[in-house]
Amino acid sequence: MANTEASLKEALTTIDGALGAALVDYTSGMALGTVGGGKDLDLTVAAAGNTDVIRAKVRTMELLGLKDEIEDVLITLGTQYHLIRLLRGRGNNGLFLYLALDKARSNLAMARHQLVKIEAGLEI
Repeated sequence: MANTEASLKEALTTIDGALGAALVDYTSGMALGTVGGGKDLDLTVAAAGNTDVIRAKVRTMELLGLKDEIEDVLITLGTQYHLIRLLRGRGNNGLFLYLALDKARSNLAMARHQLVKIEAGLEI
């Protein structure tokens, strides 16, 4: 089991094209940990903004009566992928991993696979 900082660093170092990663509490919108990012990718702002995305999707699923869980949300930009993976089990309800990827340098399927492995080893 790895702590938040170690897990986020693992995402940045093992996932090709990773630009930044964060662990986010979507009940508050706060980033509990961040790595990477920079002047062109403010992970604190991204955490808060992506919280709104998750809240809207959860609300929509409730209105539709869908009895299912969100695994991840993918936002595709011209030059980047933004991957949001909701954490499940172990009392982690309300948390998600956020990963920003350089589209030209990443393999989306492998990034999703690695994020599942990182989630499994995350200790909160």
